[in-house]
Amino acid sequence: MRQLSGQDASFLYTETANTPALGASCNIYDQSTAPGGLVRFKDILARFESRIHLGAYLRSRLVRVPMDLDHPYWIDDPDFDLEFHVRHIALPKPGDWRQLCIQVARLIARPLDLSRPPWELYVIEGLDNVANLPAGSFAIVNKVHHAAVDGVSGVDVLNLMHDLEPDAAPPPKPEKEWTPEPVPTPWELMTRAQFNHATMPMRLAETVGRSFATFAAPGPMAPFGPQLRLPSSSVPRTRFNAPVSAHRVLEGRRLSLDAIRGAKESVAGATVNDVVLTVVGGAIRSYLESKDELPAEPLVTMAPVSIRTEGSMAEGNQVAAMFVPIGTHIADPLERLSAVRNETSEQKLMLEAIDAPQLVAYSQFLPGGLIGASQRLNAEFGLANTRQPVFNTVVTNIPGSQVPLYFAGARLVETWGFGPLTDNAGLFHSVQSYCGAVYLGVTSDPKMLPDPAFYAQCLRESYDGMIEAAAKRRPPARKAAAKKKQPKSVSSARASAS
Repeated sequence: MRQLSGQDASFLYTETANTPALGASCNIYDQSTAPGGLVRFKDILARFESRIHLGAYLRSRLVRVPMDLDHPYWIDDPDFDLEFHVRHIALPKPGDWRQLCIQVARLIARPLDLSRPPWELYVIEGLDNVANLPAGSFAIVNKVHHAAVDGVSGVDVLNLMHDLEPDAAPPPKPEKEWTPEPVPTPWELMTRAQFNHATMPMRLAETVGRSFATFAAPGPMAPFGPQLRLPSSSVPRTRFNAPVSAHRVLEGRRLSLDAIRGAKESVAGATVNDVVLTVVGGAIRSYLESKDELPAEPLVTMAPVSIRTEGSMAEGNQVAAMFVPIGTHIADPLERLSAVRNETSEQKLMLEAIDAPQLVAYSQFLPGGLIGASQRLNAEFGLANTRQPVFNTVVTNIPGSQVPLYFAGARLVETWGFGPLTDNAGLFHSVQSYCGAVYLGVTSDPKMLPDPAFYAQCLRESYDGMIEAAAKRRPPARKAAAKKKQPKSVSSARASAS
C-alpha cells in the first residue's frame, strides 16, 4: 500500500469527464524481424505476463479516502486480469495514417476505469497504407493515467518491455510469486488520514525550513539575483484557450534529429529543445495567421521539466514546469530561436534558484477535496473562458533510445506520444526521439483544430524554414577538416564516429 504524492493525486482531483488526465503512446513495429516473421496476439500477452512485475503500477489500482480527506493510495488489485487491459483491434481498409490517428484519438478520448489498474493497451493491425511503414506492421497504443507515471517514468517502464535484440533471452522470473495485499477498509483509510493530518504541521514546518535554507544560500543562483526576472503575466487568449469537449484529434510529423542538432549550432547556447519550441512557435504563428487570429503578444508554452534524479526508476510524477514565450510574434526563425533560447535560459536559472523539487514538495499539503470541487465547478459552469490563460500550449520533450528496440522480436520503427488536454489548454505537443528521428505528436480538440493535416503542414514548413535558415548561417567547413587522416582499422573508425 503506497500513498500518492500531492502532485500525483492532483491529476485525479482536477480531471473531469471531458479532460481525462491520461497520456498515450503509439508505437509501430515491423514484425518481419520476429522469429518466424510473425507476432501473434498470444505472444504479446506472454511478453507482458513475463515482465509485468517490472512496472509496479501495472497491477495496482487506486483506493480513495472517504470524502477525499487525504490523498489516495495504490493497492494491489486482487482481481487483476491482464486480458482486460490488453486488447486487439484492426483498422478498416485501406488502413492509412489518417485512419490510425482517428482510431487512436477515439481511444484516448475515453476516460480510464479507475476501479482497475489505470492503463489500457491496444494492439492495432491493418496499417496497410501508411507511408514508409514495412508491410505487415502493427501498432501498440498504451494509455495510462498521469497519476501513475510522468513522461520520463512511462518511457522507462516501456523500455523495460523491450530488448536490444530480436531474439533476446527472457528476463529472470521474480523470486516470489505475486500475492496481492488485503484491500484496506474505509476505517483503516480514515485512521491513516487522521494520523497524516495530526503530523502535517511538523512535516510542513520541515519543508518550510528546507525552503528557507535554499533561499538563504549565497551564490549566483540566489533567487533574487539580477540575472533573473519573472515571466510575463500577459498571456494572450487564442482559440486553444477555451473549455475542451470530450473529443480529440491527433496528428504528427517525423523530423530529423541530426538536422535539429545542426540547427541549434546557429545560435550560441541553443539546445535541441529550444529548436523544437521554435518550430512549434513558427507553426502556431502560421496557423493562427491563416485564420486572422494571430495575437501581437507572443504565445506561451508550458514545458514540463523532469526533476527525477539520475538513475531513478521511481514511478509517479517528478516534474516542474517552465513557462516559455515561443516567439510567435517573430517571423524570422533564427531571431525566434535566439529569443526562445534567452527565455529558456532564464527559466532554467529560475528553477534552480527556487529549488524546483522543494517547490513540488508543497503539493503534498494541498487540500485535494477542495481542488477537485473547484475543478468540477469550473467545468460545470464553463468558467475557463473567464480566467486569464496561464499558457497557450504544452510542449513535452522526452529523449528516447538511439539504438533499435524490439518487442516480442518485432523492431520498433516509430514512436509517437499524445498528451492530455485541459480547459484553457487545448493544444498539446509531445516530442519523442528515437533512432535519429524526432516524432512530434499533436493532440487537440476538433472544435479548436478542425484541420489537423493543415496544422501538420504548418509544422513541416516551420521546421523546413528553420533548417534552411540555420544552414545559411553556419560557416562552411574548413578544407583542413576534410583532409583528416583516415583511421587504420574498423574499430578505430567506430571509435572516431562515436
